[in-house]
Amino acid sequence: MASSSSDRINEETARKAVNALLKWKKLQLQSDPPKEEDNDDFVYLSITLKKIPPKHLTVTPHRIPLRYSLFPHDFFLLNLCLIVDGKKIKSGVAHQKLKSLDMPIKQVLNLSKLKSDYKSFDAKKKLFDSFDVFFAVKEVVPLLPSVLGKVFYKKKSKIPMPLDLSGDGNWKEEIERACSSSLLCLSGGTCSAVRVGRWGITGSKEMVENVFTAINGVLDIVPKKWGGIRALHLKFSDSLALPIYEYQPRLLQEENKLNEGDRSDFASVGKKRKRSE
Repeated sequence: MASSSSDRINEETARKAVNALLKWKKLQLQSDPPKEEDNDDFVYLSITLKKIPPKHLTVTPHRIPLRYSLFPHDFFLLNLCLIVDGKKIKSGVAHQKLKSLDMPIKQVLNLSKLKSDYKSFDAKKKLFDSFDVFFAVKEVVPLLPSVLGKVFYKKKSKIPMPLDLSGDGNWKEEIERACSSSLLCLSGGTCSAVRVGRWGITGSKEMVENVFTAINGVLDIVPKKWGGIRALHLKFSDSLALPIYEYQPRLLQEENKLNEGDRSDFASVGKKRKRSE
């Protein structure tokens, strides 16, 4: 049976880390409110791997399901944009289908239009600022870094969420699942991060649940599961990283067990002495 997040991480440790981060954020906002363009209110699960991940895992972002969404509960408050390939799924057809499903996606863009109308930095920045969340059919996702450029991929805050809209699948359910997910973009190094909470949106309890749910999702992707993870931390983008898991080599684990055994033996000897007295 595969080991889950709760097997390795103490819930109280995660709760203390989350509460400490939220307390820090509150004090920071009171003393030095950030400019709107610099405001990053997400809590990140920082993942340190033992080895650089294989290249095929770094090409496209991975969707990580969360227990609680990082966006406002009212789906219709969001400005959503969908990018389609324009061949299997065309923007006009997609727009009509989404409208019939009562899905609040404001704009559907063909990949070809994205390439032609959003070449300049300013055009990409305007597109970036116009929507809260971007989706893209999974077929075009590998092509988007070269099309959208650094505006989208430098901070990784609005990388399009992959959608599987192929076949006769339920588009509404797929989009709703995506809105309750986060993205894991494995880097070319050993450190990556995935969002698990958001100031003002997810409370402390919900954030802790998201942490454990996200870790299980990460374990499904990284090689060797727990065997490939060196450390896990929680942090805001500008805060200290608080550890919730650190790999202990086998020798250190055995040493800890021996020390625990010594303490147990010492305690039992003490009890025997008291009885004899």
